[in-house]
Amino acid sequence: MNCNGKMIMKRNAFIMKLKEGCAAEYRRRHEQIWPELMNKYSDYGIRDYTIFLDEKTLTLFAVRQVSDDYRGERLSDDELIRQWWDYNAGLMECNADNSPISQTLEEVFHVD
Repeated sequence: MNCNGKMIMKRNAFIMKLKEGCAAEYRRRHEQIWPELMNKYSDYGIRDYTIFLDEKTLTLFAVRQVSDDYRGERLSDDELIRQWWDYNAGLMECNADNSPISQTLEEVFHVD
């Protein structure tokens, strides 16, 4: 928090990769995302989360705001988040624990 008691938010962007033929199912699952999962994201300091898809390369581009108390390193400790990863593991490139393989992107420009 800053000196005025306001939560400090920063943008966080990363890419992930879908498997061939899985785009429609990935969209469907996110249209029906579990409400309790959305609450979990908020509990971990994740807000304003958007995922874009490049259909040509099957690259997912995600951008979200994270608070100064963001605890991303603890996401894998959460049972509900692990269930979501397991549910979607067949659709995308994943690590051994079924978390999506992701590459963090560096912000080089922003304008409000």
